[in-house]
Amino acid sequence: MNFKWRSPSNIALVKYWGKHGNQLPNNSSISFTLSQAYSETSVSQENKTDDGKIEIDFYFEGVKNENFQKRIEFFLTAIIPHFSFLTSSRLKIESSNSFPHSTGIASSASAMSALALGLCSIEKQLTGQLQDDESFFRKASIISRLGSGSACRSVYPHLAMWGENKGVALSSNEYAIPFLEADQVFKTFHDSILIVSSDEKTVSSTAGHELMHTNIFADVRYQQANQNTIKIIDAMKNGDLATFGQIAEEEALTLHALMMTSNPSYVLLQPNSLKLIELIRTYRNDTKLPVYFTIDAGPNIHLLYPHEFETQIQAFIKSDLSNFCEKGKVIEDKVGHGATLIV
Repeated sequence: MNFKWRSPSNIALVKYWGKHGNQLPNNSSISFTLSQAYSETSVSQENKTDDGKIEIDFYFEGVKNENFQKRIEFFLTAIIPHFSFLTSSRLKIESSNSFPHSTGIASSASAMSALALGLCSIEKQLTGQLQDDESFFRKASIISRLGSGSACRSVYPHLAMWGENKGVALSSNEYAIPFLEADQVFKTFHDSILIVSSDEKTVSSTAGHELMHTNIFADVRYQQANQNTIKIIDAMKNGDLATFGQIAEEEALTLHALMMTSNPSYVLLQPNSLKLIELIRTYRNDTKLPVYFTIDAGPNIHLLYPHEFETQIQAFIKSDLSNFCEKGKVIEDKVGHGATLIV
């Protein structure tokens, strides 16, 4: 059997930062599912004698990658209780990205969700389970979360929310849920990713989450995030662009403030990151156009804006922003339709 899934990255609007237990979030989060920043992962399965061991060959961008393979072997061993076929299978896993990994564009979210979807497809074929879409994608979200927390949101189209929140029915720490009630304007949003640096991050997101255990601002942060989740959901239901943008930018800067107040502290933003923020805010004040920024755990800036303003914003990127990007690089993305089975 061979299944190949394309699963996108996602960009969090309310950030997940800090976890407990087995990849469970300390606060709720919500994200745009992207379309052009994605991973493609094929999972080929052959039967072998069940010896209780995981057996895989892992290739990234067509080359055997021992470091990634060790991480995948650890992950697969941990999820044997979820997939009984793993110890009687030989797997070949081949993965590639449409964007640079480990630069703050959530490559683990796209990669781990694509792998989880492939494993769920094998289980569906072998056992006849997961026949309906709701159960299939819910299990894929659970398995994705075990590999990389934010990956659980990537399996759903447009927008997805993750983490228990008393103000959101059916919300869960175990898996993400699709957010279907957003105004149509948010389902056509663009995300122009301004690449300040394509270098690998100096501090991983995993290490950053761990540092939240001793961050003196952690508890108030979790309260803020849960409140912002409710506020931004209401804003998106009502088509309130100004409130949406205010919360998205507050969340981005709070995330990086938490990094700076960790012990040890660290800074992922670069001088050109700050320059781009300044230019975006000045442009918005001058033009009154609804263009906003957010940032993940890295130096790159995600420029968010409705489709109807594409012409004006693209001209602004070309004339003012691209000069502060690494070799002028901008990844043009937009809200997408979620994961896709290729073969």
